[in-house]
Amino acid sequence: MAREFIMPGQIFTGSNALDLAQEKLRILGNKALIVTDQVMVALKNVDYLEKILSNQGISYVVYDGISGEPTVQMIEEGLALYQNEKCDFLIGLGGGSPIDSMKAIGALVANGGHITEYMGKVLKKQTPPLVVIPTTAGTGSEATQFTIITDEVNNVKMLLKGPALMPEIAIIDPKFTLTAPPSVTAATGLDALTHAIEAFTSRKAQSLSDTFALAAIKKIFKYLPVAFKQGDHVNARENMANAALEAGIAFNNASVTIVHGMSRPIGALFHVPHGLSNAMLLKECLSYVMDGAYERFAQLACEIGVAVIGDSQEVASEKFLRALESLCKALEIPTLAEYGIDKAEFKEVIDKMAYDAMESGSPQNTRKEISIEDVKEIYARLV
Repeated sequence: MAREFIMPGQIFTGSNALDLAQEKLRILGNKALIVTDQVMVALKNVDYLEKILSNQGISYVVYDGISGEPTVQMIEEGLALYQNEKCDFLIGLGGGSPIDSMKAIGALVANGGHITEYMGKVLKKQTPPLVVIPTTAGTGSEATQFTIITDEVNNVKMLLKGPALMPEIAIIDPKFTLTAPPSVTAATGLDALTHAIEAFTSRKAQSLSDTFALAAIKKIFKYLPVAFKQGDHVNARENMANAALEAGIAFNNASVTIVHGMSRPIGALFHVPHGLSNAMLLKECLSYVMDGAYERFAQLACEIGVAVIGDSQEVASEKFLRALESLCKALEIPTLAEYGIDKAEFKEVIDKMAYDAMESGSPQNTRKEISIEDVKEIYARLV
């Protein structure tokens, strides 16, 4: 069966990737809106980008109002600044939140209207050129046609999608990830791992997405613990940056499954960072659906070296799950209770979360048939 495979228009990777890419930025437009956050300003990452733009004679304005995961209000403020300053392209510098915000602003520049109108719809009108510079190794937004924005009025995380949201240029420079603290390194790294695992076990997986997913999974198991313990380990950071890119390419073409579907409602209602809520769900979600894809999970066990000759697919799959549990433990991932979520409050909203999870469409990509009752049961196991 024929399949489409989508990637960013151009990718620059490795040390000093931004310097290498600077001449390409010059042809994108005359004035950039830099979408970022105050942490990037404080770390002077924005200063470095400003110097690059000035070297090329490109004007710019900085929008650093992305605090936490992006909301409708943040997007509206960024859009107003883009229009008032007469910008003609966008640069997202930061973690997943600034990058998702940049994409959403670009979508509204092209399509108009209110962002809530586009939930679940495919965006087709071409945005202004989008440039992505990730400073964490995890979200994969630099390689995807998706953005997630929180509707703070209805407490829903909206998934917007479409090839028009693909970045024109993705710049993967590991030096920008060196300042990520251990907790962020862990959460974003496990987000990337979730992307890759779900892409590989998705109903929509294809040979090319498998190639990228497997490459990412092997890198993450090897290098994420190192980056977590030694934040200044350049080789580990570079491999994690590449793994996040590979995982993003994989799930952009194969989609995510039940973990992401169930993660978004937790983030919307309890304000748990996306990568962390994914990590909290991994054990319960994958153990629940593993019997629908033993062959795939067994292959993952072999790829990371925890299965041995003679293991059945079921045994190998269980070994992969145990390796995943050990990784989460090493990275000090908290439970919902340890994070401070009230058990009774969580139980009260299980029905809403299950509905929102199924509405996202992601659980339906799981190889095992999943119903809303299944989702409710998995949520109940978390508390």
